[in-house]
This record gives sequence, structure tokens and C-alpha cells, in this order.
Amino acid sequence: MGIDNSKRITSIAERIKKLRIDAGYTSYENFALDKGLDRKQYWRLEKGQNFKIETLFRLLDIHQITLEDFFKELS
Repeated sequence: MGIDNSKRITSIAERIKKLRIDAGYTSYENFALDKGLDRKQYWRLEKGQNFKIETLFRLLDIHQITLEDFFKELS
């Protein structure tokens, strides 16, 4: 039987959304546009759909936080 990762995925998606809101963006569309991200792809991130680890690294660079800081908020 496989592990259900839905809670983990939801936590990561919520963290990504919180970073955007903390950066002063109420709209995911405006954030994606301002940061040169594909609007639809970014929406998927906030909804917890599958993405590449490189995409997460890009977001961390945009927000200027480390991987450790990103995941520290989730523990």
C-alpha cells in the first residue's frame, strides 16, 4: 500500500501561496506576470499539482529564501 502524500502536497501548496501573499500580491496572476512565470503553471503550484523541483528552486530564488527556510515553516 502506498503512502498518501495529499497532506504534504497541500502543505507545500499553501506555503507557496503564503509566500506570494506575504510578498504583497493578492492575485496569483499578477505575481506570475511580474516574476516572469507562466500564469497557468503557477496556478497549478498553488493548487498542489505536480511540478518539477527546479520550479520550486526558482520560486525560492524569487522569494530569496533557502530550501531549509521553506520547509522549516512546514514542520
